[in-house]
Amino acid sequence: MTRFEVLILGNSSATPMYGRHPTSQVLNFNEQLFLIDCGEGTQMQLFRYGIRSTKINHIFISHLHGDHYLGLIGLLSSQHLVGRQADLHLYGPAALKEIIDLQFKHSDTQLRYNLVFHPTNPHQPELILDTVALKVSSFPLLHRIDCTGFRFDEGKRSAVLRTEKVQQMQVPVAYLKLLKRGIDCVDKNGTVYKAAELTFPPPAARSYAYCSDTVMNEAYFESIQAVDLLYHESTFLHDMVDRAKETFHTTSLEAAQVAQTVGAKKLLLGHYSARYKDLQPLLEESSTVFPRTALSEEGKWFPV
Repeated sequence: MTRFEVLILGNSSATPMYGRHPTSQVLNFNEQLFLIDCGEGTQMQLFRYGIRSTKINHIFISHLHGDHYLGLIGLLSSQHLVGRQADLHLYGPAALKEIIDLQFKHSDTQLRYNLVFHPTNPHQPELILDTVALKVSSFPLLHRIDCTGFRFDEGKRSAVLRTEKVQQMQVPVAYLKLLKRGIDCVDKNGTVYKAAELTFPPPAARSYAYCSDTVMNEAYFESIQAVDLLYHESTFLHDMVDRAKETFHTTSLEAAQVAQTVGAKKLLLGHYSARYKDLQPLLEESSTVFPRTALSEEGKWFPV
């Protein structure tokens, strides 16, 4: 089965507190690594959890509040220092390029590798990465400044071989990949190997949505419909809902309501306020509405 899972590098909002780091995640899709946001200390977290940063070829930045991107310049610089040569694709607000250019201008840094910048659109959903295996879309969120979420959709998956039948018919190994793609095969003796008879239907394609800083708002619900794993910020408990709205954030109860409304299969909470040392109350509050809720925990992989 294709690997599709998310590693939490940081789950804190605004400031590092109680051993928690600002927001950052690594998504592993079939050994392709994608970095989502890059708060302060991200490259040390990558090292801590055994992730080779040179294997990351795509970085997605949701918005320009420091807890979501202040680790980026250091990470880009380190890639330069270790001799990276492969292209690195960076997706984020248009102003991010100006910030990077200014930093490297005054440090007299000329990257050894090609940094390809893709400005995101904070006003409407867009497909920003399109491959056969994986599609990535951005969509607007409602925060104090321009902010986007990201959705990762797996392409059509291969059918599953009926192992016993394949062994009984002694199907040549060379035909197995074709059969999984739904292609019938005929050998030199005229024996026909029918894909429909030798495979089970392919599993449903999986999806992951990342909703960073936002006030709960129906405008982005369509972009995250029926997602398998939904990460949604849950900065406050619901007794602080007025503060959440004032700062354009979401409560854990509201995150659960979002997950329930859009038909998500699982919910992952994160972006915890520094006022909470114990996170269990956020989990308990969310679970009253959406039982399939988990706390994002640093160093833990969550399967999609």
